[in-house]
Order: sequence, then structure tokens, then C-alpha cells
Amino acid sequence: MTTFSSALEGCVLRYLNLSNNAMGEKGVRAFRSLLKSQNNLEELYLMNDGISEEAAKAVSELLPSTEKLRVLHFHNNMTGDEGAIAIAEIVKRSPALEDFRCSSTRVGSDGGVALAEALGACKHLRKLDLRDNMFGVEAGVALSKVIPAFADLTEIYLSYLNLEDDGAEPLANALKESAPSLEILDLAGNDITAKAAASVAACISSKQFLTKLNLSENELKDEGAVLISKALEEGHGQLNEVDLSTNSITWSGARLVAEAVVKKPGFKLLNINANFISDEGIDELKNIFKNSPDMLGPLDENDPEGEDTGEEAEEDADHDELESKLKGLGI
Repeated sequence: MTTFSSALEGCVLRYLNLSNNAMGEKGVRAFRSLLKSQNNLEELYLMNDGISEEAAKAVSELLPSTEKLRVLHFHNNMTGDEGAIAIAEIVKRSPALEDFRCSSTRVGSDGGVALAEALGACKHLRKLDLRDNMFGVEAGVALSKVIPAFADLTEIYLSYLNLEDDGAEPLANALKESAPSLEILDLAGNDITAKAAASVAACISSKQFLTKLNLSENELKDEGAVLISKALEEGHGQLNEVDLSTNSITWSGARLVAEAVVKKPGFKLLNINANFISDEGIDELKNIFKNSPDMLGPLDENDPEGEDTGEEAEEDADHDELESKLKGLGI
């Protein structure tokens, strides 16, 4: 590493990818001469490098200037909160940042808050990926406060962050009022229930350029599904993928979602697997997609016995009630 670093010292690099190396702090410091000589970096990738707290601090210390940095990726490291605070210092010094990834880095609430606050300086952000960390509600709220700065945002990945309703709701509200060109919204695996579904649905309704929506592995149930289906009914001509798998949805909610997306031009995939849809409901779903069966994803993990609503008549009654609610919604 030291030899490689010395050989490139002084080269004017715009792109540097040091991913997939067992670096740690010693490895980062082995690149000292290379990193300290870089003042024009536009893209930096440090993924799957074993970047610990100390290594993250070393990166922050050794980079002389990140004013031109547009892409910064820290993925699959063991950065933790203190390391995230060091990364946040890099982010603060990167006003041109357009693409930031800090996913699967073991960052908790304190680190999440630090990253969120630092991102407020990045007015040109287009892609934000913070997936698979332990942010929690407080970091979610902190992020919601800087979301309005991202007018150019097109992709946001916030899945598996332990946001819950109290973190997801302010984020959805903030996104509704900003990022008009958002194309990808990922809020999977955050324990979002019907309580926050109205805010999420209102956000979705305002994002007419959405191509992909991922709300899988939440607790939306039918009440949340009806809100999401209402939000998707009008417009959304570029939508091609919706994932509502693992949400405890029965046929009553699944039917409304299917009807909302099936006729959209260019639509490719509805994943509604691993829910509680009756056998009769599965048949009806397949009938809805009879002219385009490839649009309906696998249903092999569906559990028709998963919720004790039992009889088809009860599901029909539930569906009638949901349709009645649907008519009164103002999304």
C-alpha cells in the first residue's frame, strides 16, 4: 500500500477507488502521501474496507481538500458513531457533494444526527443512501430538518434505519415539500404503521416522477395499503416498481394496490409477497394482472392463514369499508 501510495503521490486524481481492501487505520495511513496530495478529488470510494472509528478519523485528517468532491461512498464498514462523526466532518467540507452513501456502517443515533446535520451543507445532493444503520427516531427527525436543502434529490434510500412512525412521519412531511424530481423512495424495514401512512402517502402523491417505491417489511396493514393505493391512483406515469411485501396486508388492501398500478404505462413489477392474502384473493390478483402476468411478483411466501379474518365474506366487508374510507381521503 505504501509503495502504491508513493508511486501516485502528486498525481492529480479526480477518481480514487480504494474499496475491497482490508485497510483499517494502518491501511488508511499507508496511503498518507497519496491522500494528502489530492486537492481535486471528485469521487472517492472506501467500501468494504474495514473502516473503523480510528480509520474514519484518519481519512478525515489526511484529505486536504474535498471542495470538489461530488461522490463519497462509505459502504459496509464498521465505522460506528464516532467514525460517523469523523465522516460528517468530511461531508461538511464537501459543498459540491451530489452522491453520498454511508450504508451498512453500524451507525447509531449520535452518528446519524451528526451525518444529518453535516448534510445540510450539501445543497446539490442528488442521491442519498443511508441504508442498514441504527439511526432511530432522533436521527430521522434530524435528517428531516435538512431534507428541504436537497432540491435536486432524485434517489433516497432510508431502509432499515429503525425510524418507526415518529421518525418516518417528519421525513415524509419534509420530502413532500421538497425534492420535486424524486424518482426512488426506499423506506423499507422501518416498522412504519398506518399511523404514519397518511404522511407517507401524501409524500408519494406529490412525487409524480417516482419510478420505484419500496415500503416492504413494515406494518402498514390494510389501513396503510389503502392510503398508499390512493396516493398512486392519479398520475405517476413513470412508475415501474412497487414493493409492499411483508406488511400484513390482506386481499382487501392488496386489491386496491393492484388496481392502482396495473394500468400504468411502463409498469413492471408489483411485489406484494409475504402478506396475508386469502387463496381466493390470490386468484383475483392474478385475474387483475391476466393481461400482464409478469407485472405480478412471486406469491410463494404469502400466508392465507396469517390473519384470522377468516371468511371471504368478511374480506368483502373489509374491502367495502376500505373503499368507503378511500372516497373520503384528501391525499
